[in-house]
This record gives sequence, structure tokens and C-alpha cells, in this order.
Amino acid sequence: MPSELGRKIKAHRKQRGMTLDQLAARTGSSKSYIWELENNDTPHPSAEKIFAIAKALGVTPEFLIEETPTDADEAVLDQAFFRKYQRMPLETRRRLRRILNAWDEED
Repeated sequence: MPSELGRKIKAHRKQRGMTLDQLAARTGSSKSYIWELENNDTPHPSAEKIFAIAKALGVTPEFLIEETPTDADEAVLDQAFFRKYQRMPLETRRRLRRILNAWDEED
């Protein structure tokens, strides 16, 4: 039975459309190491690996190590989206704002 850490890693990796290989490459890990984190019941990753995985998944290290269920992560997804939004080129952010404004006008 996977740990809560493993469930969170797997859920966020899949939400982002990442393979085990891709997450491994982005974190300087092996595919088998990521698989073990996702599937073993008592993983013991180093703080360095937790930080690397959190960064690659767009979540906080605290979120990964907390024992809260994976379902209750809407706020974390919003934070990850906002971080991604902040890194977007200015024109892309302007387009997104126009889309949201047009959507608001429909209501």
C-alpha cells in the first residue's frame, strides 16, 4: 500500500502529464527511485529529493510531507497555477486575463 507521500507524488505527476522518466530526469533521480517513492508504504527520501520533487510538480515540500489526503489539494493546485502564470510571458498573461474577463461578462 503506497504512503500518502507516494499517492501525492503520483497524483500530481499524472495531473501534469509526466511520466516516471520525466519526473526522474527533472529531479536527478532514477525511474525506479520515483516508482519506489510512489508505491512503497514507507519511503524515506532526503530533504533534497523532497524539494526537487516538489519543485518539479509545482507544489510545496510541506504539501508533500503533510499527511493530508490527496483530494484536499485545490488550494495547492491554485498556488501551482499562479506560480506557472507568473512565469508566463507578458502577452500570454494578458490573453488569459482577457479570457477571464470575457467569461465574467457572460454571467
